[in-house]
Amino acid sequence: METLYLLIPLASLVGALGAGTTVASVREIGHRWAIPGVAVSFLLSLVVLADVLAGHTFNGAVYTWGAIGGLELEVGLLIDRLTAVMMAVVTFVSLAVHVYTIGYMHGDPGYNRFFAYIAGFTFFMLMLVMANNFLVLFFGWEGVGLVSYLLIGFWYTRESAIAASLKAFLVNRLGDIGFVLGLGAIYATLGTLAYEPVFARAGELASSTIAVLPGMPWSVASFAAIALFVGAMAKSAQIPLHVWLPDSMEGPTPISALIHAATMVTAGVFMLARLSPLYEQSLAALSLVLVVGALTALALGLVALVQHDIKRVIAYSTISQLGYMVVAMGISAYAAGIFHLMTHAFFKALLFLAAGSAIHAVADEQDMRRMGGLARHMPVTHWTFLIGALALCGIWPFAGYYSKDTIIEAAALSAIPGAGFAYWATLIGVGITAVYTFRMYFLTFHGPERMDAETRAHLHESARVITWPLVVLAVPSLLAGFFLLEPVVFGGYFGSSLFVAEGRDVLGELAHHHGGWGQYLPLALALAGVGLAYYLYMVRRDLPARLAAASGPAYSALVAKLGFDRLFEGWLAGAGRGLGRALWRGGDEHLIDGLAVNGTAGRVAAAAARLRGIQSGYVYHYAFSMLIGVFALVSWFFLA
Repeated sequence: METLYLLIPLASLVGALGAGTTVASVREIGHRWAIPGVAVSFLLSLVVLADVLAGHTFNGAVYTWGAIGGLELEVGLLIDRLTAVMMAVVTFVSLAVHVYTIGYMHGDPGYNRFFAYIAGFTFFMLMLVMANNFLVLFFGWEGVGLVSYLLIGFWYTRESAIAASLKAFLVNRLGDIGFVLGLGAIYATLGTLAYEPVFARAGELASSTIAVLPGMPWSVASFAAIALFVGAMAKSAQIPLHVWLPDSMEGPTPISALIHAATMVTAGVFMLARLSPLYEQSLAALSLVLVVGALTALALGLVALVQHDIKRVIAYSTISQLGYMVVAMGISAYAAGIFHLMTHAFFKALLFLAAGSAIHAVADEQDMRRMGGLARHMPVTHWTFLIGALALCGIWPFAGYYSKDTIIEAAALSAIPGAGFAYWATLIGVGITAVYTFRMYFLTFHGPERMDAETRAHLHESARVITWPLVVLAVPSLLAGFFLLEPVVFGGYFGSSLFVAEGRDVLGELAHHHGGWGQYLPLALALAGVGLAYYLYMVRRDLPARLAAASGPAYSALVAKLGFDRLFEGWLAGAGRGLGRALWRGGDEHLIDGLAVNGTAGRVAAAAARLRGIQSGYVYHYAFSMLIGVFALVSWFFLA
């Protein structure tokens, strides 16, 4: 089976290399490499999932890259139930996006290059989830970061795309500082980077201390868990390191779906679940994870209410839903968090791809205020988008209802500090989600057609290569929750893949208390939010503008994205540029060039100019100089 395990990521890598090295004169055949490669990865992932369900797992090295002292640098794989389900979800969504891309990117001069990038993205994500040590995890972690930079800035002639790709790259590098510090603390304490010994000796990390500040010792477990969470905050777009993700909408829609659904942004959530034995050693780390996730779920959902770009609404929705997943990790409901990751992958990819279909139909316009009435012209796109919207809002019986409701109910039962705040934040977030989701739905697909006459005349349903992936993704968006809730969340599907400390098994407690009025409160809020959106955007279309004017500073704060972009771009980036200019002017130009390099050359030139004055060419001048020299030597001889 080891060969089969290796074939899963390598098939996608071969597809990426084949698409990337396609002869330039051959047009638009990159999909002939990338799609078969990802399809092989998907089919083999299903084989592995069935094999794992039959009780077969694997944990071992497949290649030793090198050794430094006592550190073995190994390419190792861990195939267990958590890995198997992640592999299946990643490759399924990726394959749907690849097929969709054939129609969406048709005619783009970077067609083959795009397929090379997205297949490579799949390879790195598979390496991340299949890793059995922190080294391979970090390889996949950095790989998805690199390819996301290339994809966000894919249309490199746009200045906004270049700025967005740099922003994503730099914010993720901030998170990587914490990630590397966490790895360093673990290795310094235990002398290994392999998961199995680290998890087995996690108690040693809890009992060991590290002086973060003089006189303030921390347990290594808390320090490492919090430092690694900083990396997860950047990768999974948690407040305040979320600022890169809305700007990533500058990339083509297929990559928006791939980044936001099942790959890069879920990497941080997956890492928290994979490292559950470490996080269970630190109540402080769990509490921090919980509070950050709750803040993200609530605050960024509010920002989505005032966005007009359809892709940015879905982007802020992604950040908010990632907050729900992180809350699940913080209350030790790891299975519920992964379950929401799965369902979210389906319906969020569906929403992005359906939005891309709508954008294509209105001549690449993304402002919802210039759309409207598309349901009459695009029935498949409309109905699949509606399924995704209902799943996102948590309306029964769609997938999001089961996964989101489970997290909220588990938060109500948790005793971890901050759980009360998390419960109310996630509960209120349900109503907010319904309002901004159906605001988007009504503005895009219903009401008057607000596009120009030429665009209106050419409105039509997208090609089948675009609509078929929508239909395929709509099926699990509708059915996944109903069929998978019991086995995945309450049926012990993950087994030993996830670890929960004694006394924190909120899902076990929820299994005995599931039901009652608390189960229906999120659904009631979701339905109320849908009704409010209908009233505001279908019945009283004048009311939203009046409410915005009346809300004053609150509305302005949401439009300003709560000031986080200003914090990073204006203050932090501005301070960095100011420091750079000071070092350039004062250090480089004045000190190095002015005093050291050019100054030295100038002083040598000045001295040489003076010395040239005594080189007159007259013999009597030289004779006179010789007499002075002899006089000086004789004087020195007698005086000495």
